[in-house]
Amino acid sequence: MDGNSGQNLGEFSTDVKSTIAKVEKAQKIMESEISKVIVGQKKIVNELLWALFCGGHVLLEGVPGLAKTLLIKTISRVLHLHFQRIQFTPDLMPADITGTDVIVENPQTNRKEFKFIKGPIFANIILADEINRTPPKTQAALLQAMQEYEVTAQGNTHKLEKPFFVLATQNPIEQEGTYPLPEAQLDRFMMNVIINYPDADEEMEVVRRTTSALDSDVKPVLNKEDILFLQDLVRKVPVSEEVIRYAVSIVRLSRPDNKNSPDYVKKYVQWGAGPRACQYLVIGGKARAILSGRYAVSFDDIQVLAPLVLRHRLILNFQAEAEGVNTEGIIEKLINSMRNFDLEKVS
Repeated sequence: MDGNSGQNLGEFSTDVKSTIAKVEKAQKIMESEISKVIVGQKKIVNELLWALFCGGHVLLEGVPGLAKTLLIKTISRVLHLHFQRIQFTPDLMPADITGTDVIVENPQTNRKEFKFIKGPIFANIILADEINRTPPKTQAALLQAMQEYEVTAQGNTHKLEKPFFVLATQNPIEQEGTYPLPEAQLDRFMMNVIINYPDADEEMEVVRRTTSALDSDVKPVLNKEDILFLQDLVRKVPVSEEVIRYAVSIVRLSRPDNKNSPDYVKKYVQWGAGPRACQYLVIGGKARAILSGRYAVSFDDIQVLAPLVLRHRLILNFQAEAEGVNTEGIIEKLINSMRNFDLEKVS
């Protein structure tokens, strides 16, 4: 593929078979390029690409030192996208993210006038580092841009360039002095991705690479036009009524007030997932299918997406906390129970 601008996938839009093959090939090349810098984390890379090609956003959780920033920066290089990192702190103001109007002198009229100076949010890939370190007012400024793809300053609306992809990180260990995201704002993130420690062999390789003079050269694989084309293509992937019903059923059974919900849901879950989870399961399944070289969404796609989409949407009650029950266990039971569940009975 072209190292400067990426492969123009749009030219294959009339030939479905050729396009799917080219997308699958691009996926493998992207993985290869990213692996030049990032050791392991193939699963995490795939999950981030699914979200990107759905037009969704991701909440990343992991302890410090797991190369979250390097991973996201590398993805932006492979996709030839403008990257910005915003470090969220307690004193960060909304204007520090979105931008602000400043007074400048017009050289033609010699009059002073306002000029909007764009903030770091005007990029294609945004790393919102430690988003829970900043107050709700500043969090809301970012989340509005995520939802509306625009920024309003002094009554003027400024459009954000697409693709627009936000990855927000949270430190799961240190919670003192933080401002947890409200559930309504968490729901705007398509996925909650957990980054764990590497295994022994991967950690050995990390040490070898980072303590040597080796400098990896990552080449762009796709460009903005390719990504927008793929985002449009993902929505055109067919999905059967059975798969849609399966995704909706999992979400509905996560709600304790549903008469068909399992006893463990009614016992441990305070609030289940909303309709947006159904949408993300299906659109995420479409992205996973097309990046795997398939033409339609399967039940397996929904099962793989379920933990990513549901883990930050289920709110457990005090009894669950007291008995050591977590959302991962609830989701796993839900998926297993669906294997023998009559979809027609879900209401």
